Amino acid sequence: METKNLFKYLMVVATVGVLFTACKKEKDEPADTDTAGAADNALAESSFNDASNISDQAAAGNLTSYLAADNGSDERGLLSACATITHDTTTSPRTIVVDFGTTNCLCSDGRYRRGIINISYSGHYKDSASTHTITFTNFFVNDNQVTGSHSVTNNGHNNNGHLTFTITVSGTIIKANNGGVISWTSNRVREWSEGESTAIWSDDVYLITGTASGSHSNGNSFSATITSALKIKMNCHWIVSGGLNLIPSGKPTRAIDWGAGTCDDQATVTINGHVYNITLH
Repeated sequence: METKNLFKYLMVVATVGVLFTACKKEKDEPADTDTAGAADNALAESSFNDASNISDQAAAGNLTSYLAADNGSDERGLLSACATITHDTTTSPRTIVVDFGTTNCLCSDGRYRRGIINISYSGHYKDSASTHTITFTNFFVNDNQVTGSHSVTNNGHNNNGHLTFTITVSGTIIKANNGGVISWTSNRVREWSEGESTAIWSDDVYLITGTASGSHSNGNSFSATITSALKIKMNCHWIVSGGLNLIPSGKPTRAIDWGAGTCDDQATVTINGHVYNITLH
């Protein structure tokens, strides 16, 4: 075989070998199906939004509907008769203590709670520049312990005529059954888009935008950015719509989608073009 032809032959063999190796590697590479981090983030979102909703209503004084059982009416309370609320208006700042007791209490949203939510506030919830600070004492939701601090500042009305609030959270979720610890820090803007003009709690709707960061229960760090405002309807126990991009350290982006408005415990996670369903807790 001539030297030139031999060189061409060797080049073809080498090229085919490289292509075969690359294809084999791609074929053998397992798909990234890890949605645990997305579920952790959704749990943190839900836990701290839940505490904020309880605190906002307690501070506003609308405790009757909040203590009501879910009896099929539009007023769907999150609490139950086993939650004791103590409101002290003589102190400065004023304080509210929501105490679920030391044993699990089944609330009307189907979640079990125990422990205490502490609220310290200056001014009414609707007052511009008023602040609310939320802390927790041995507080659990479905045996997941919620710790840390949560602050809310009323920014007044935006250009759409809606009240907005700056919300910062520095907290942790200690998952039940030794499931690990979620560390969560967030900076959000909460827009009261519907229901401000009425005294009815169940018609309130909020839109949440902003960012978060922290670490999942497996110890891996992450960052997150809301890509489409998360919609919270106070007559629903779940985030009803919106999207968020979650970026775990060393892994592809997880795009979490809460849907288009249906009140349910379902969301989807898209990883590398593949869509997975998750159930929210």
